[in-house]
Amino acid sequence: MTADADTTQRIRDASRRLVRELGFMQATLAGTDLSPSAVHAIIEVGLGRSVSARDLVAALRLEKSTVSRLVGALVADGYLGETRDADDTRRKRLALTGKGRQAYAAINAFADGQVRGAVDRLDGLSASDLARALDLYARALGDEAVERPATDIVEGYAPGLIGRAVAMHAAYYSRAAGFGAPFEATVAGDMAAFVPRLGRDGNAIWSARSAGEIVGTIAIDGEDLEPGVAHLRWFIVADGLRGAGIGRALMDAAMEFVDGHGFAETRLWTFSGLAAARALYERAGFRLVEEKPGRQWGEQVREQQFVRFHPERTADNHDC
Repeated sequence: MTADADTTQRIRDASRRLVRELGFMQATLAGTDLSPSAVHAIIEVGLGRSVSARDLVAALRLEKSTVSRLVGALVADGYLGETRDADDTRRKRLALTGKGRQAYAAINAFADGQVRGAVDRLDGLSASDLARALDLYARALGDEAVERPATDIVEGYAPGLIGRAVAMHAAYYSRAAGFGAPFEATVAGDMAAFVPRLGRDGNAIWSARSAGEIVGTIAIDGEDLEPGVAHLRWFIVADGLRGAGIGRALMDAAMEFVDGHGFAETRLWTFSGLAAARALYERAGFRLVEEKPGRQWGEQVREQQFVRFHPERTADNHDC
């Protein structure tokens, strides 16, 4: 994944705003009278990840002398206690005191409130998608190996599939094209009508699953168009996971299905401006056959129809 100059600047701007909005430019943090480094030290010790000054040096990315002074101050102020390590008497183990545990609880309550307040103001973006993207970004900034959880492509209905698919569509298309309630209601209604037909030959739906969560969908409806024509529907990948090969895997599963069922052609409707999706369509053999102004999704767009002919039919046409 690469970022162009505009995207890079937007990420930098957002990163600076995060630092400012979370209060790291201030002398104290998280509603306490403690410095940002002291707050982070208390959090690390409270989580049990940093049980010595040496651990804090690595976790906080601070100099050894700075951490030594920081720990000394927190001990003197009654937030931390020190004991000798039973296995290495040269090493002191850190633990929160009663005062430290109170501060730790207050810090967490303050930070949880910040996060929930911000997430509640987001419109159409999944909180889990946001958490995943921020985690990957933070890991990448730290030069950690960023490994995505394995993604499985699973055919058939699963509990929550309709709601998750609708949420992903609403989140993406509200930003990409300004679609609102009419679009979301249409997707929800059409999927609700389609799922009971999954037991019929020629109809199928797939979901991409990552760590047990649905992060992408695609469907083939073999009944709502003319005989021998498949309709590709509800193709979406969750925010933060595009470009990871999930869309390609979903498309491959759907194309294997239509070819195996002998559909003469497969059609899909979309609109202009979705370059990444169009690249996937064309890779799968779809070609743009029609483009015109339209409002079928609730907003004025350049509607596009793509068609993919069955490989054998394409070969026959070529021989002619």
